[in-house]
Amino acid sequence: MPVVDAAWHEWLRTNAARGCTMDSMIEAMTQAGFAADAASEAVRAAFGSSVTSAATAPVSAAGGTEAASPQKAPQAYRYDDAPVARGNTIHAHDRDVQVLTRCERPQVIVFGNVLSAQECSEMIERSRHRLKRSTTVNPTTGREDVIRNRTSEGIWYQRGEDALIERLEQRIASLMNWPVENGEGLQVLHYGPAGEYRPHFDYFPPDQPGSAVHTARGGQRVATLVIYLNDVPEGGETIFPEAGLSVAANRGGAVYFRYMNGQRQLDPLTLHGGAPVLAGEKWIMTKWVRERAYV
Repeated sequence: MPVVDAAWHEWLRTNAARGCTMDSMIEAMTQAGFAADAASEAVRAAFGSSVTSAATAPVSAAGGTEAASPQKAPQAYRYDDAPVARGNTIHAHDRDVQVLTRCERPQVIVFGNVLSAQECSEMIERSRHRLKRSTTVNPTTGREDVIRNRTSEGIWYQRGEDALIERLEQRIASLMNWPVENGEGLQVLHYGPAGEYRPHFDYFPPDQPGSAVHTARGGQRVATLVIYLNDVPEGGETIFPEAGLSVAANRGGAVYFRYMNGQRQLDPLTLHGGAPVLAGEKWIMTKWVRERAYV
């Protein structure tokens, strides 16, 4: 059974500060293997610490707390129309893609037949011997750090690197209805047995200083497409704890989720993670898209 180590304490602190609900965080921890009572105790302690910190902030001469100058409550996220085309089948550049599920809040779409079996196998084989340990963005410095919350290996491909990559990028851009030049390079990730990525957001939190390093190159992330390159016998789902959604990893299928609307609000319901792989292995390919051309 996992323990609440330094990495989990950081996860608890960060997600409590971002406004995630207790229930969603408890669910995320139980899905990661914690006992329900242990998860509940850890989450409640994290929320209690944040309340205590605010209550014990230094008192200024004016009688208020120095760190607690009045702040406007964030506006509720407004759901506008997603750019993805309507219909049960979308012609994406060179391929007809099936729409299997649509969710309005958060904006999540599950697709089938995004890649062929041959394309999936080719992406796995060309990536297998080039993998490096995956990183995440340090919230303070913006550097790419290796952390225990993300137990995958990956490789980045340059945009338009070769004919196959260029064709897949054109297809993905057509499916997401977003310019090719606004996309980051494709990333292929491999998760072995028990591999996971604990719940997180794909967008760069505006209140964290390290985010500025990344938003300088094309602005904020707008949406994500995760493509499954193999069938996972058990586990490995993409989970959305706040929404109670779970998407199984099936070869050639994909899940799309959008987290920034036309008013540049960011959707907290898109908290998501990769559940632990319980049997076999998991290969995925991810595309993140930005507000502007990514350079």
